[in-house]
Amino acid sequence: MSDPNPPTCSSSSTVAVSLGSESYETAHVHEVYQHIAPHFSATRFKPWPIVERFLREMPTGSVGLDVGCGNGKYLTVNPNVYMIGSDRSVARSSNLIGIAHERKTHESFVADALDLPHPEARFDFAISIAVIHHFSSSERRIASIKSILATLKKGTPDQNVPGGRALIYVWALEQKNSRRGWDEGHAQDVFVPWVLSKQYSKSNTSKDAMELQETPQETNAKTPKEAIYQRYYHLYRKGELEADVVAAGGCVLESGYEKDNWWVICNNLTS
Repeated sequence: MSDPNPPTCSSSSTVAVSLGSESYETAHVHEVYQHIAPHFSATRFKPWPIVERFLREMPTGSVGLDVGCGNGKYLTVNPNVYMIGSDRSVARSSNLIGIAHERKTHESFVADALDLPHPEARFDFAISIAVIHHFSSSERRIASIKSILATLKKGTPDQNVPGGRALIYVWALEQKNSRRGWDEGHAQDVFVPWVLSKQYSKSNTSKDAMELQETPQETNAKTPKEAIYQRYYHLYRKGELEADVVAAGGCVLESGYEKDNWWVICNNLTS
């Protein structure tokens, strides 16, 4: 489940500025994904195994959410359930959610995970895959989990009726066997580069790129420079995701590690 884009994160990619604000995330997450959306979407087409299993285990007729659905690749995994996808976007466009919406398979629209427009306690399940690590403070990450948990149906244990469940994935700090080499003791708040393929660039000399880099092969003045966009991530250490779920008022039902990611299946404590 590692990012297919080839660059690794150097020590200079460590975040050294103030975190924890919506404006920070707009600049270092949302605007970046606006620029790279078509290229990013082209690399996101195969469901991750545990996510696919979670969705296929849902009973026929279940209704669920994909919070941070991106291009909507998970919305059609199980044709026997109905899913509503949402993704955050800056005001001027909605590239990723636009891709999901164009597929016309399930409902999808622009929404912030911190302010979901859904009624509380109405949904059988929810997923949020590789999203929460983009929030730039512990408070905002916990608040986003709380927002997701609030949408889940409440169970009635005395009648043996289970409540709704959520599956949440985040990038792990412990990636010593990956090409990035992060591990315990490394910085948790980092910038991760995305090299934009020229075929997806509106302008070969994009002025909006957060970094422009010339490769050794691009010494000819007529050869376009390569645009590199830096995305903010909070890398979760072991046990941190479970702690955030508990802090959000949730109960961890299952948890684990898969290919550079930590994941949890959880519900609301009142479920």
